[in-house]
Amino acid sequence: MRLSSAFTIAGTFVGAAVLAVVAAGFAVSAIEDSSRRAVRDTLDRVGLVWADVDTDGLQLFLAGTAPSEALRFKALSLAGTVVDAARVIDQMLVQDAADIAPPRFAIEILRNDSGISLIGLVPAATDRDKLLADIASVTDDVPVADLLDSADYPYPETWPAALRYAVRSLGKLPRAKISVSADRVEIKAMVDSTEAQRRIETDLARTAPDDVRLALAISAPRPVITPFTLRFVIDETGARFDSCSADTEEARDGILRAAGKAGIQTKADCVVGMGVPSPQWSRAAELAIAAVADLGGGTVTFSDADVALLAPEGTAQSLFDDVAGKLEADLPEVFALTATLPPPPDAAQPAAPEFVATLSPEGQVLIRGRVGSETSRETVRSFAKARFSSDSVHLTARVAEGLPRDWPIRVLTGLEALSYLSNGVVTVTPDNIGVKGNTGRKTASAEIAQFLAEKLGEAEQYSIDVTYKEALDPVAGLPTPEECEAQIAGIQAERKINFEPGSAKIDAQGAAIMDDIADVLKKCGEVRMEIGGHTDSQGGEDMNAQLSLSRARAVLDELRMRRVLTSSIDAKGYGESVPIADNETEEGRETNRRIEFRLIRPEPLPDEQTALESLEEPGEEGAEAEETTQDTPTE
Repeated sequence: MRLSSAFTIAGTFVGAAVLAVVAAGFAVSAIEDSSRRAVRDTLDRVGLVWADVDTDGLQLFLAGTAPSEALRFKALSLAGTVVDAARVIDQMLVQDAADIAPPRFAIEILRNDSGISLIGLVPAATDRDKLLADIASVTDDVPVADLLDSADYPYPETWPAALRYAVRSLGKLPRAKISVSADRVEIKAMVDSTEAQRRIETDLARTAPDDVRLALAISAPRPVITPFTLRFVIDETGARFDSCSADTEEARDGILRAAGKAGIQTKADCVVGMGVPSPQWSRAAELAIAAVADLGGGTVTFSDADVALLAPEGTAQSLFDDVAGKLEADLPEVFALTATLPPPPDAAQPAAPEFVATLSPEGQVLIRGRVGSETSRETVRSFAKARFSSDSVHLTARVAEGLPRDWPIRVLTGLEALSYLSNGVVTVTPDNIGVKGNTGRKTASAEIAQFLAEKLGEAEQYSIDVTYKEALDPVAGLPTPEECEAQIAGIQAERKINFEPGSAKIDAQGAAIMDDIADVLKKCGEVRMEIGGHTDSQGGEDMNAQLSLSRARAVLDELRMRRVLTSSIDAKGYGESVPIADNETEEGRETNRRIEFRLIRPEPLPDEQTALESLEEPGEEGAEAEETTQDTPTE
């Protein structure tokens, strides 16, 4: 009986122990699961999905490879806020920094009438305040919206130069989109005229930094032509356009084909613009050009919808009537024709009064002929001084009676037309205003024709013989960068820039050479060039490198003293590393001691993805990390 009771009691204790163990096991499992889920949820909420969470009893293990030490510590700290920090066992690894690809630094600079926006990613080392100050300086304090992000990674060595170039370019473009990366700058912009387009494209290409590719897309809107003008002439010199306007490329092609049939031999072009008075403009122009050809010469002038046909002197009346009548019947309804057959000359008539103004290539203006009164004479003098330099006007015109009533207007109109030329002469008579000379503006002839048609009316007679000369064009007349390089090389082939022994001071004969080189660079404008200093192999390598750099900088300083724009010229020292002769001989060492001017040429490139588009692509890997330089990105 006692034994039975003992077994009962023992069984009870054993059963209780088993139940306690089972209950404890369930409790531990519940704690493990709840701890793991709680920590997992907390890490996921902050984006630390790379961390693995596991439990063993009351211990919680964190594993996985953290992208950085900071993120590893963050995961450890967050787990310690969910469970007792003493229970957290750290088994995480940290990714090797060398295996982390740096981000691709890039900026989109957007500028329009409302301001400037900066979008993209820049190195943390970028001096943002200086960047904004530089932009304000070149854009006259246009408002800037800074939407840039930054990352603390090394940046390619070409990044500062690309960013500086983009900021400088922004100052020249009131409406632009500039995409900047370390090795590429893409500029899309709108300018006001084709002339400005040519000037900007030339300027931007010349100043592009070395090792940074440049893509340009500069466009100009169609000009508004007022009045919409066309003037076609056949005279003793042949057929030509004094002015030609068209509303579409198709209209331009049709007009030029008609001029070719009429006998034009030289290359001609029509300005495509807005403001056409009728969609039938090209048809009317083709009919009128054909009429001039049928007459065997003469002039047809369009000023908007007014058409003036002037036959050559001596044209038969019957031929004139046939041609003028057919043209009047065929012209579209909106156009009004005025046809004129000059009367034959009368030998008994006295010589017609004349007013002549001559503009010399040096800018001197000589005015002679007749004016109607002393007041008119002073008006002509004042007007000429306003249009030209006051010190360059010489007036010898005399006061005469019997001049036409509109003579003062014709005289002032002639002087205004002369101001379109670089040099030339304008002759005013009662029946004609003749403009002849040279210009550096391709559109000068058309502009003069539009101006005379507006001031005198399309029925008035005037003649234009204006020649475009590239040498007078402020853009096209500039030497090419290659020509600049060759001219400087030619100077140095005959004479050499020498320095005092062991120093960076140019010797006495060097001043004249620097004068000639400065004259070339002043004509070239902004050209990307490098002044390279070189030495022979005598002396220490480091000392020669420093000496060559000092000499290159001395040459750059001499150019600045001669008022050469040097913002696009760099000075570099190569020491003894680039010999061009044998350093074992005195002659060879003398040859190796030299200064070289080398053109820095931007490479052409195909269209690529813009910086903003590349930033928006998920998972894009950046470029290979490069050694950082001592310069800050905006210096």
